[in-house]
Amino acid sequence: MKREEIKKETSKESAKPETVDDYLAAIPKEDRRVLENLRNTIKSAAPEAEEVISYGIPTYKYKGPLVHFAAFKNHLSFYGINKSLLETVKDELKDHKLSGTTIHFSAQNPLPEEFVKKIVQKRIEQNEERAKNK
Repeated sequence: MKREEIKKETSKESAKPETVDDYLAAIPKEDRRVLENLRNTIKSAAPEAEEVISYGIPTYKYKGPLVHFAAFKNHLSFYGINKSLLETVKDELKDHKLSGTTIHFSAQNPLPEEFVKKIVQKRIEQNEERAKNK
């Protein structure tokens, strides 16, 4: 393979997804199924949120950043839980690993839909309050 072809092939593989559909398409089937369910739960809890790719991961914005999710080799992550909110729900997360303000989960142990809805609703309230006080 010529040097130019190698460079082109490498840049294709490392290309960042432009849409959440692109992002999900690149994930293994079992993890994709769980993240598609998470996506649908977020969208139903925050129908006015804008769905974008930010920092290379699926992101939902409503009067500012709302929540994000990502897939990694050994775990899935749910972001957007600030420290004060995390304190109020950490007892519900005994079966999941916390890292800072990120919740790690797996396809075998996904986040419960009702939990995700509660977090998204609280984040909406926080963003609305912050927007009102600007």
